[in-house]
Amino acid sequence: MDANPRGRTLFGISVTPYAEQYGQIVEQVAAAERGGLDLVGIQDHPYQRRFLDTFALIGDLLARTKTMRFFPDVASLPMRPPTMMAKTAASLDLMSGGRFELGIGGGAFWDAIAGMGGVVRERGERLPALEEALVIMRAALDVGPHRRVARGPGPYYPVPGYPPGPAPAHRVEIWVGAMAPGALRSIGRLADGWVPGGGASRVADFPALIAQIDAAALAAGRDPQEIRRIVNISGSITSGERGEGSLDGPPQLWIDTLAQWADELGIDGFIFWPPDSGTDQIDRFAAEVVPAVRERLVSRG
Repeated sequence: MDANPRGRTLFGISVTPYAEQYGQIVEQVAAAERGGLDLVGIQDHPYQRRFLDTFALIGDLLARTKTMRFFPDVASLPMRPPTMMAKTAASLDLMSGGRFELGIGGGAFWDAIAGMGGVVRERGERLPALEEALVIMRAALDVGPHRRVARGPGPYYPVPGYPPGPAPAHRVEIWVGAMAPGALRSIGRLADGWVPGGGASRVADFPALIAQIDAAALAAGRDPQEIRRIVNISGSITSGERGEGSLDGPPQLWIDTLAQWADELGIDGFIFWPPDSGTDQIDRFAAEVVPAVRERLVSRG
């Protein structure tokens, strides 16, 4: 049994959606699947002219793989209305046989969002808009015999009522990328997972941030252990030398660090951002780091 009460710890990679590196992206994802990794996260910045559309890329990569799960890391809510985001999520999940999760964020790079015609939220509007979107998307993704209409009263996303569908192949989880206290409380009450902004660079702050999520979950009558904690990690796996970053070093450094974070912080998802567009670092992560971390977590469970 895995040491993590939420189930098997997930290990994955991130690929940067540069259009000119599409071929390398396909190769990186194929390497991750060959290596037995679980998950691929792809950042979503539609206003970045060099990037492919994240959801289109995920659809392509889902069709090329058989076991990997995918999620936007994280989708830009101001650029993608929640009803359409839920429609896309359900469609990708159905077509892939249940291999899509939905990561969302309340927005960043507001000037770029404005330049592309997206909805710019004032600071005091961002949290309530995010909460409205979470409720709408959860209703739309939970379509079934007992839920035939999705609604939202507004004011940010007024949805008078529509029949959502298609039904996804599995319960699509909604993971929120956030660090602000109000958003953390929203995660505890409404979301299925947390993707901390800044990734592992903020690990010293994680205990206090996780405590806010857990307190909000308990106040809402939820088990905090049901909420995933997915962390983006970066660095170079070396043959012995240490680098400047906290994870720049040999496999044993990675193994000890990730196992510690899983044990002490309850992190149950690690998304590796490789330092280049090749596959060597992904191969090493999959072969030299992940199996040892999994073994250690099982032995401690």
